[in-house]
Amino acid sequence: DLVKEIAANLNMEFAYEEEQKPNAFSPEDLLDYIYAVLHSPGYRKTYRDSLKTGFPRAPFPANKKQFQSLVKLGAELRSLHLMESEKLNRLTTDYPKKGDNIVRQVKREKNRVHINKTQYFAEIRDVAWEFHIGGFQPAQKYLKDRKNRELTFDEISHYQKIIVALMETEKIMQKIDACLPLKTS
Repeated sequence: DLVKEIAANLNMEFAYEEEQKPNAFSPEDLLDYIYAVLHSPGYRKTYRDSLKTGFPRAPFPANKKQFQSLVKLGAELRSLHLMESEKLNRLTTDYPKKGDNIVRQVKREKNRVHINKTQYFAEIRDVAWEFHIGGFQPAQKYLKDRKNRELTFDEISHYQKIIVALMETEKIMQKIDACLPLKTS
């Protein structure tokens, strides 16, 4: 009934199948819309108390244009978070020094995150380093979870992709807020 109401409000058809139909939306589109809404800083601020105590409630899309914009942004986020996005291949960080790759410490100075006395990741911006997902900070947690271990080539590459994902997530969250104006108090 809820999906039918959304379809009627948007003057669109709900396509239960994977087939592409003009003027239709799929279950995946609905997921991407909700995913986008839940990543809106304005939404999170407005409904902070409700999010702590209950299930999040996604507002009905205001119109078809807003819905489609948020579906697109939600799909971008989902692709980033599943580590499937092509954007992840455009690394923004560097790992310039050779060494044993053992994480002995995790210490950030300026835009460098040191893992030992000689090795570090360069160009780790505040927005990525301080980004919170739930109760933790992925850019910090990833390295701290590997303390006293040697980072493999794949782990170094994965960390650099995490940084890209966090930076891109922040950008997309701002775009979501522009599409989903909410009163914040």
